[in-house]
Amino acid sequence: MTVHPAVQPDPQSAPPTSAGADGASRDFSLNAPRRARELAGLAAGERVDLLVVGLGATGAGVALDAAARGLSVAAIDAHDLAFGTSRWSSKLIHGGLRYLASGQVGIARECAVERGALLERIAPHLVHAQPFVIPLTPLTGRAQAAVAWAGLRSGDLLRVAARTSRAALPPPRRLSAVETGQLVPGLRRYGLRGGLLSWDGQLSDDARLVTAVARTAAGYGARVLTRARAVELTGSGAVVRDETTGERLRIRARAVVNAAGVWAGSLVPGVRLRPSRGTHLVLRAEALGMGRQPGGAGVHIPIPGATGRFALVLPQDDGRVYVGLTDEPVDGEVPDVPAAPETDVGFLLDVLDSALDVPVRRSDVVGAFAGLRPLLESDGSTADLSRRHAVRTSPDGVVTVVGGKLTTYRRMAEDAVDAAVAAAGLTAGPCRTARLPLVGAAPAAVLAGLDAPRRLVQRYGTEAPAVQALAAAEPALAAPVVPGYPVTGAELAWAVRHEGALDEADLLDRRTRLGLVAAERAAAVAAAREVLSAVPGAVRPGR
Repeated sequence: MTVHPAVQPDPQSAPPTSAGADGASRDFSLNAPRRARELAGLAAGERVDLLVVGLGATGAGVALDAAARGLSVAAIDAHDLAFGTSRWSSKLIHGGLRYLASGQVGIARECAVERGALLERIAPHLVHAQPFVIPLTPLTGRAQAAVAWAGLRSGDLLRVAARTSRAALPPPRRLSAVETGQLVPGLRRYGLRGGLLSWDGQLSDDARLVTAVARTAAGYGARVLTRARAVELTGSGAVVRDETTGERLRIRARAVVNAAGVWAGSLVPGVRLRPSRGTHLVLRAEALGMGRQPGGAGVHIPIPGATGRFALVLPQDDGRVYVGLTDEPVDGEVPDVPAAPETDVGFLLDVLDSALDVPVRRSDVVGAFAGLRPLLESDGSTADLSRRHAVRTSPDGVVTVVGGKLTTYRRMAEDAVDAAVAAAGLTAGPCRTARLPLVGAAPAAVLAGLDAPRRLVQRYGTEAPAVQALAAAEPALAAPVVPGYPVTGAELAWAVRHEGALDEADLLDRRTRLGLVAAERAAAVAAAREVLSAVPGAVRPGR
């Protein structure tokens, strides 16, 4: 197959590093020509050791874990990387404090260990320490404040137990009323006694984490195939429909892992889930009286009438603020893209109104998103369901992994691969992913020394200079695609050439997050189509 110049690597656009953690030369790029080649090989009858269905965080993690152990892997998704729940999170990599408070010590420690690995080894370019403030207001009694402080101190002990350095996550401390107001402009000052400051992990972008995991898996030889829907699934493979052409093929595999999240039960009988909806609002920082503060503190706002539950205010470096989140059970058919109901929007606005000095109106909400957590069915409210993951093997040998948290995707993947190896009797090496850096990762000192804007480094890591060089080499790609928002045409082109984006939705809704604000998405569509028009294999509008 001839590779079109638009996707042919060149000195300006090729990834700056092509060596894996083991020093071997690796190709981390995903694009339409590679997808076509690998689909053709599977259609010709190639048999893989492991087929993974679902390319959210867990499925991509399974593909990477298995490929890094030396297994041959095909990983498919009916839509795109991070199409489902993985792109609708709070973008937190948290240490499990909530689970510690409810007595789930094992889950809390697992979260703390995985958080430390992501911060310090696996993805330090994508995960950074984020300060959070609990304001001590008249809604937070002194007894409740004492409990919260004890919880934060216990969370720091979890950090110690997980061997995460204080350089990565500073210890909690008490704040005066003045310090609290300085860290969180916009808070109501009346009755403010002070605050409690803590630190946790935050992702620059959850969908970009999934993209990095999937590309790293591809670098280790996994066939990562989007727009490939499993229409029949057994322990020996799947019948798959190429959603870009409608053609069907059979993928033969020695073992199969079902990592389809909230859709897992539709593929394997007997998997019973109780999805829970988490809704977030998207606002401008100015609407909250916070101004644009790169690296600003997040806020835990106590939910009136609910002991120990908080809403989150999460400032982003692009001037947006995410506010969430709800925890409501969802019945009925699972939609491809969940909607944020007005009841959730109103609830979150009421919580904001309880703590902020500036009234936030419905017209200030520029976007909203909702994600469905794939929780195991049990009695009780979804807010109380365990976030522990489960790995189950069906009678015909399909391994299903469900539950869990974005923070623990790597551990979930490890357990799923262990189960698949055991069920199929595969020969595989030990798990390597606890210390395996993702594409773009490097020590903090290396990242700080890169000749590229900080925003690009936090999204692309060591590849940031190459993205910057692409803009320099092709001046038409240097400008922002939407006035006032930092994403450039070079980032869209990079996503098509190296990150597997096939259509405008991939570009605007997942490789970038322009799609979270409808007006900005509409303004960027023309730029996305122009980038795609030069690429063979891209999915055209209306197909």
